[in-house]
Amino acid sequence: MRLTSYTNYALRTLQIAALRHPALSRVDDVVLVHGMARPHVAKIVHELGRAGFLRTVRGRGGGFGLGRPAEQIVIGDVVRLTEGRMAVVECFEPETNTCPLIGICRLSRALNEATRAFMAVLDGITVQDISANRAQLLDRISPLADDMADTEPQGAR
Repeated sequence: MRLTSYTNYALRTLQIAALRHPALSRVDDVVLVHGMARPHVAKIVHELGRAGFLRTVRGRGGGFGLGRPAEQIVIGDVVRLTEGRMAVVECFEPETNTCPLIGICRLSRALNEATRAFMAVLDGITVQDISANRAQLLDRISPLADDMADTEPQGAR
């Protein structure tokens, strides 16, 4: 399985929001840490905001934060939002399928089962899980660590 970079950065954006919680993060924080183009991050934040995964605040001092508690944001749900249909092979797309083996192919059945297993694992992980090692993550993204230290819960480091 391979996820798009869009999905990867959407998950990283949520992770940064969780690390900064309850403070707001900025698009520039994600740009700084992951070296992405600002318009790309802005698009991700907008989509995650529309879906309720993030809340956005406009204006001076604005930014984005988690739209719901980190333990309620399921990674599988984010992947479904950003990836759309998980059509690993063409026969998973009824509208464009040209394969004459549909319905009898053991390979497509196995790939379908693998996709379901992949998503089942992601459905068992939350944003809280991917940001639980807060101190290690902050050490790795040192350009933001000093700024984020002000929002760190007591005893987290």
